[in-house]
Amino acid sequence: MPMDAHEIERRIKAALPDAEIEIRDLAGDGDHWAAMVKSESFRGKTRVQQHKLVYDSLQGDMGEALHALALQTVVPE
Repeated sequence: MPMDAHEIERRIKAALPDAEIEIRDLAGDGDHWAAMVKSESFRGKTRVQQHKLVYDSLQGDMGEALHALALQTVVPE
């Protein structure tokens, strides 16, 4: 069963409580998502490290219940 936007946001917020998150359904199928995640936790980390924090929050469901996630990470100004 695909993961819905609320579950994606819930998991990211659990790992990054200060995160501002915007999620969009890219294909209208509930299976292909885009997320913009803004968090102070990203400061000083490489883009790869930032993305890993988000992917780790999804608890191994990336590629399974969550088929595709186009990810943009942002450090607050």
